[in-house]
Amino acid sequence: MRQWVLSVPFPLRYLFANRPEIMGQVLGIVYHTLATHLLKKVGFSCKTAQTGAVTLIQRFGSALNLNIHFHMLFLDGVYVERSDGSVRFRRVKVPKSAKVTHLTHTLAHRIGRFLERQGLLERDADDCMDAGGRATHGAVAENSYLAGDDVEAGPMDQLLGHSITYRIAVDPRQGRKVFTLQMLPPCDEPFVDPVGKVAGFSLHAGVAAKAHERKKLERLCCYISRPAISEKRLSLTPNGNVRYLLPACRP
Repeated sequence: MRQWVLSVPFPLRYLFANRPEIMGQVLGIVYHTLATHLLKKVGFSCKTAQTGAVTLIQRFGSALNLNIHFHMLFLDGVYVERSDGSVRFRRVKVPKSAKVTHLTHTLAHRIGRFLERQGLLERDADDCMDAGGRATHGAVAENSYLAGDDVEAGPMDQLLGHSITYRIAVDPRQGRKVFTLQMLPPCDEPFVDPVGKVAGFSLHAGVAAKAHERKKLERLCCYISRPAISEKRLSLTPNGNVRYLLPACRP
């Protein structure tokens, strides 16, 4: 089994939080893209072989911020039916960073094209032209933005927007960046190479468990299915405020 983790740009996190049905359709695009990649790696198609995955959609980041991303436990290969009716598992090689980057670009293009067709994503006119002045369509770019008039239409939308961008939402300091004692890189997620980053999308595929590594697979399943808040990290300060201890980075 291999873990594939896809993070999306800030605007799409906001969109998915408000429109879970759209998020479900995007997940279908992601699964089809990765499954096709695995099938082609061993020279088969969906008619001659099968793969599969279990996806857990996490809505949170390590800083208790809204960060919708997909944790997908994929078979690290495909099942092929033999002529005698038996089934054989064909494992694929570990993907290299260049290939993961290519897959990330493909996902950004397909997701952007889908959202444009749904009328949910718009781009600046300059972003819709290539070097030759021809119209282009597809990938979510830095100057893409959500379409529609319902952005930040209600109290919950405002809370979501502030959570995504690490801003204070409800007291007199509303709109200000959250104060931190030290900026630490997120280190509580077991990510290593290979990784691809394109236009705000990030795809990781560096964690895998072999067939005999049942304990490792169990730890991975526990990790991706963990709740957003750990009660062990919650406490009260002397003045009655709630304190949450964020995970510290290991040197």
